[in-house]
Amino acid sequence: MIRFVKHKDVETDKWDVCIRISVNCMPYAFSWYLDIVVDEWDALVLNDYEAVLPLPKKNKFSITYSSTPFWVQQLGLFSKTTSGLKRLADFVKAIPKEYKFIELNLNFDSVLEDFVGAKLRMNTNYVLQLNKPYLEQSSIYSKNLKRNLKKANSNSLQLFKNDSPTGLIKLFREDKGKYIKHFTNLDYKKLESIMHVAIQKHCGQVLMAYDEGNRSVAGMFLLFSTTRVVLLFTGNSKEGKQLSAMPFLIDSFIKEASNSGLVFDFDGSNDLNLARFYRSFGAIDEPYQNLKINRLPLLLRLFK
Repeated sequence: MIRFVKHKDVETDKWDVCIRISVNCMPYAFSWYLDIVVDEWDALVLNDYEAVLPLPKKNKFSITYSSTPFWVQQLGLFSKTTSGLKRLADFVKAIPKEYKFIELNLNFDSVLEDFVGAKLRMNTNYVLQLNKPYLEQSSIYSKNLKRNLKKANSNSLQLFKNDSPTGLIKLFREDKGKYIKHFTNLDYKKLESIMHVAIQKHCGQVLMAYDEGNRSVAGMFLLFSTTRVVLLFTGNSKEGKQLSAMPFLIDSFIKEASNSGLVFDFDGSNDLNLARFYRSFGAIDEPYQNLKINRLPLLLRLFK
C-alpha cells in the first residue's frame, strides 16, 4: 500500500536505508540532504519503506506546491527492487490533492509513460561508467581533451584533497558567480552546509588544483552515494582556465577511481558547451524526466 507521510512522521532511519540500498540510489534523496535544501518535505511510502518518493513542500499565498529544490538535479521514485520502480504511476496518482502544483525532476531510472493530466519533458545528464583500467578509460578521451591534459601536466599543476568548501565557493563567486544573478546568499549557504555535512558523513570531498605559486586556481566538490559520484559543484579562475585546471581535476579523479564500478555523474547538461566538454571524457547521455502537474484554479494556471 502506498501511503502519504507528513514530514514529521517520516522514519528517517528506514528512509535512508531504502535510499542507500535502492537500485537507483542518488545522494540528493537522503533525509539529511533534503533537510538542508528545503524547509519541509513530505513523502509517499510503499509498505514498510520498500519504495519512497520525496515531495519537497512549499506554500505560497496559502497554496501548497512541490518543486525540485536548488542543488537537486533528480528525485522521483526510489525502490529496493526493480519491480517497485514499476509503481511510479501509482505513486504519482497518490500525490494528495492539497498539492495544487507539482513540477519535479524524476530520476534516470524512474520513468513515467504518458500520464493523464501531466506534462513530461526530457532533460540531459551525462555520466561515465568507471569500469575500466585508466589507460583504457582515457583512450576514449577526445583529441582536444588530451591536448588540454598535456598542457595541464606541463604547467606542473598539483592536486590537493580535502580543502575548505569556503575556498571553493569563493573561487566560483569571484569568477562565474559574478554573472549569475539568480544565485542568492541563501543558495550559497545551503551549498556550504551540504559540503560540510557530506564531508562529516564521509560522502563528500573537495578537490583543488594549485599552480606553481601554490595558489588555488580551480576546484570541484564530489558527492558520493553507494554506486555514484556526483560532480555537484565546480569553481574556476582565469588562471585555471588558461592552465586547463578543470580537465586536470576531473581526469585526476577518473584515474584514481578507474575500475571502481562507480558511475561518474557530471550533473548535467542541457547546455551545449558543457555537454561537449563532458562528452570529451567519453560520457554518454542518461536522460531524466521533468514531471509537471497543474491543479491550480483556472485563473492561476495562466501564470504557470
